[in-house]
Amino acid sequence: MLTREELPECPVATTVQLIGNKWKLIIIRNLIYNGKQRFTDFHKTIPAISKKVLTDNLRALENDGLIERKVYAEVPPRVEYTLSDIGKSLRPIWDAMEIWGTRYKEYL
Repeated sequence: MLTREELPECPVATTVQLIGNKWKLIIIRNLIYNGKQRFTDFHKTIPAISKKVLTDNLRALENDGLIERKVYAEVPPRVEYTLSDIGKSLRPIWDAMEIWGTRYKEYL
């Protein structure tokens, strides 16, 4: 997890650094709207993402504390991803982006 010293001074830049790539945004969106997800769920709903890029982004989101990864001791192993409490606090941002995106499309 990043330390405060490693984050930008600007709070908006901090948010963009943590969630500002298209794959992280889509992963978080899936978790907000669909709840817990397995790796295969992400891969089915985000077909354009490679397995490596998905893995890298899931790890980054977990390292930043935005998602939680739960491994079940089964054969074959089952892993589920959910939003952490701080990740769940992104919901109002998503709602605002959805409203803004809809209005922008209407504007065009």
